[in-house]
Amino acid sequence: MNWRKITFVVVALIVLLGGSALLSKLFISMKPEAGTRPEVDVKRYVAAQPVAYSDITSEVTAQGRVISGNEVVLIAEAAGKIEAGQVSLKKGASFKKGQHLATIYKDEVELELKSKKSIFLNSLTNILPDLRIDFPDSYEVFLKFFNEIDLNEELPELPEYENEKLKIFLASQGILNDYYSIRQNEKRLERHSMYAPFDGTFTEVNYEVGAYVNTNGQIAKMIRTDLLELEVPVENEFSKWIKLGDRVKVIKSGQSELYGTVVRKAAFVDQNSQSRSVFVKVDSKAGAEMLTGEYLSVEFPGYPIKNAMEIPRSAVFNTNTVFTVADGYLQKRQINIIKVNTSTLIFDGLEEGTYLVTEALINVKERTPVEILGAQASGNTQNEKQQDEKGS
Repeated sequence: MNWRKITFVVVALIVLLGGSALLSKLFISMKPEAGTRPEVDVKRYVAAQPVAYSDITSEVTAQGRVISGNEVVLIAEAAGKIEAGQVSLKKGASFKKGQHLATIYKDEVELELKSKKSIFLNSLTNILPDLRIDFPDSYEVFLKFFNEIDLNEELPELPEYENEKLKIFLASQGILNDYYSIRQNEKRLERHSMYAPFDGTFTEVNYEVGAYVNTNGQIAKMIRTDLLELEVPVENEFSKWIKLGDRVKVIKSGQSELYGTVVRKAAFVDQNSQSRSVFVKVDSKAGAEMLTGEYLSVEFPGYPIKNAMEIPRSAVFNTNTVFTVADGYLQKRQINIIKVNTSTLIFDGLEEGTYLVTEALINVKERTPVEILGAQASGNTQNEKQQDEKGS
């Protein structure tokens, strides 16, 4: 009896579950299918203009680095201890032309020079009586020369002598040898004192006051600050348009415009950048400060480009590809880029009248339906309407 009840219950549950499944499928099959929305092409509006070529005058703009008109290494021509001059021998110290920069210890050289001058004066004293007797015409001249000699000053010029006997006499008494030996020592003494050859500043100092330096030792490096130039690397293709003597505009942030003149063009091309250096001398102007090493923008005179068009750089992608509009759809086209400016570029290579998109498009592809903004689109839009009417 118990087995019958259990069997009956199990069979009833199976029938109940099966019936429920069948009813569920029946109800699902009776549910109406959801309608699919037809795909609709959504048009985008783009800025475009027809290609029209003309002659364009385009400036060449490039950045240049300020360099000194002179860069000099201060080399010791004598050995000894460095003594202070009128200028601090420190990196960054400035000086004026003619200022005493430093001295290499020279007391011994000075004393030796004075000793030679004393001996020379003695030699002149000994020959003056003979000159008075044998060469009376030259006596007064050599007496004046003798009186002008100062132990603390350079020797005056030796009197001229045309008499052959007088020349032999001076040589035999050692006067000529002593004179030129002293002049040699005077030149050697001059090498102990160093003076500024121009207005400038020290960019590097290897030996300071108190240090010992050998002959030919590099004491410091200095640059000229009252004569500055701009070295501007220009693409070799465009450098041919720049001529010596061209007036250029120099742009410095925070200051009024400066002007300069092209003074040199390098006769070679840098192998790494394929650019050619153009050197510009900047006109001096009150209140305009330029420092060696800083970068400034230079605008060279424009040169003509025939049968070309200028568009924003943002309209070009993949180096030389643009979008055009044909029959209401986007189409990719390649252009020939002639010149790239800061925010624009100049090109050719498209048929005139082709509508070229002049803005950057994001997340679009070819055959995207578009409509051109602005009055220039009226003719294009009218053609589309006529095609739609024919199709209907």
